[in-house]
Amino acid sequence: MGRLRYDGTSEPILIDDETLAHLKVVVGTKLRRQESFMMTWLPSEGGDPGRVTVWIHPAIPLQFLFTSAEPQAIQKPRVEEIMHALNATGELVIDDYVQAKIADGSKAKS
Repeated sequence: MGRLRYDGTSEPILIDDETLAHLKVVVGTKLRRQESFMMTWLPSEGGDPGRVTVWIHPAIPLQFLFTSAEPQAIQKPRVEEIMHALNATGELVIDDYVQAKIADGSKAKS
């Protein structure tokens, strides 16, 4: 299970490595173009209540931490789909990608 850490101090967002690799391409492309945007998700169980939205900007630290040392295969149609949704709204909603924490410490798809 990969992790996306925003600002270097917040709790990491748990995302599978394959999806995280695609998000890395999308986010990297936007930031390389100096295009800031919002990113929103529902936090893991036991985390903050409600929805979390952060402003993604090139000056704010962002870490992509992968479980596997091997690079993930990138599927162009998936990147295009995520990018299209982001460009349509100005917000990257990652609810479907975030993993929930289960009480016993294991992870499961939310």
